[in-house]
Formats: sequence, structure tokens, C-alpha cells
Amino acid sequence: MTSPDHSTAAALATAAGELLLQVRSRAFDDAGARKAAGDGESHRFLVARLAELQPDDAVLSEEGADDPVRLVSDRVWIVDPLDGTREFSEPGRADWAVHVALWERGELVAGAVALPAAGLTLGTGGGHPVPARAGGPVRLAVSRSRPPALVQALAARLGARLVPMGSAGVKAMSVVRGETDAYVHGGGQYEWDSAAPVAVARAAGLHASRLDGSALRYNRPDPYLPDLLICRPELADELLSALAEQPGEHQPG
Repeated sequence: MTSPDHSTAAALATAAGELLLQVRSRAFDDAGARKAAGDGESHRFLVARLAELQPDDAVLSEEGADDPVRLVSDRVWIVDPLDGTREFSEPGRADWAVHVALWERGELVAGAVALPAAGLTLGTGGGHPVPARAGGPVRLAVSRSRPPALVQALAARLGARLVPMGSAGVKAMSVVRGETDAYVHGGGQYEWDSAAPVAVARAAGLHASRLDGSALRYNRPDPYLPDLLICRPELADELLSALAEQPGEHQPG
């Protein structure tokens, strides 16, 4: 039987996305005001709904104070109320997201990533099989706004093609949706950036790990989680081997 946590994650991410669409439709004096309104209103909505639905669970949100009670809790919701504030603030852009994930006793057990401008939510409840891979070069999802030196070097090594797009959730979901073959990030992230995307990607049968192949750990005292690989499972060994051979510091990807 499907856990109700899958449905809760999907419903909350979807509802927060609908709220953000309403916020986005308002008139603002500048992009900064639109970003602040989106971050704040989505955060307050998610925290309030989780308090109603799961009052015994802890919450770790990008936009909230870090409550140390989460470190002694069995269940922690890890949320990014608005992933891709820059894209959200730019009229017409669709590459921003909402992340809602549930960590329970050491593992991510449920999650959802809403892509509100696309009218789509992908979750761990099933129904999102990864399409078969098309032929041609490996396609790597990369940041559209920051020079991804790490991924550029990887692409050169593999003869891969770079596919630029916005938020981390959008990049991760592009692999789930078959639009790209891998998302490689080495420039620094936090748990809320990847928890829900990783949960959804794994539920769809994808590989997800650190860039050295080690496990991704969540609900740690320090929520900084600097790097990430999400890819089709048949490409994992090739990508990890190529990454292990690359010298230098990781850069945003």
C-alpha cells in the first residue's frame, strides 16, 4: 500500500506551487521584492500546513531558522519553498520549483518536486517512469547563470552536450523526464536543494550519490551538502570514473 507520506509531499509541493503562481502574478516594484514574497509566503504556507498535518514532525526549511530539535527527531521534513528564485523573478521563465521531502530514521522516504509553471509535480508515489534514452552524446543538465567549470571539463572528456536550465530541482527532474541524462553539481548546495530531487530520482530508478560515489546523508548537524550526481543508472560508472580523474576544485554546475 502506498504510504500517505508520498501523497502529503506531492499535495504540499503542488499547493505551494499554486500559491507561488499567484504571488508571481502580482505587480512588484522590482525582482527583489518578488523573490522575497515568493520565498516568504511559500515557506510560511508549508510550515503551517506541516504543523497541522504532522505536528510531531520536525521541519528543516531553507527560509526558516534551523531548530536543533530535528537532530533528535525520527521524522524531518526537508523543504525548499522556492528553488530558483532568480528564475521565479523573471517573467516567462518556467525553470523554478518547490521541494518537499521526508527524512525518517536515516533515509529519505518520500518526496515531491513541483514544477508549477509547467503544471507538473513529480513524486515518490510512482507513475514517473524514465523514458528510454535517445542516441547521441550524453546530455548534462547545467546551470544557465554560472560558468560550470567542473561540468564543462566533464563534457569535454566525455564528448557530452551541455543543456542549460535554471533551478536544481528543474535540472534533476530533467533527468527523470528524459530531457537530459545526468545532473552533475559540484559548487556547493544544502540539504533542501537536493533532498526532494534525490528522493524522486531514486523512486524513478535513477542513480543518486556524491560525486565520489559515496552516499548522500541528510538531517546532519551542518546541512551543507556540497556536491551531487543524479544520472541514468547505466551511466553512473562512466560518470563517476570520469569525475574521479578530474583535477582541481569543483565549480558550480
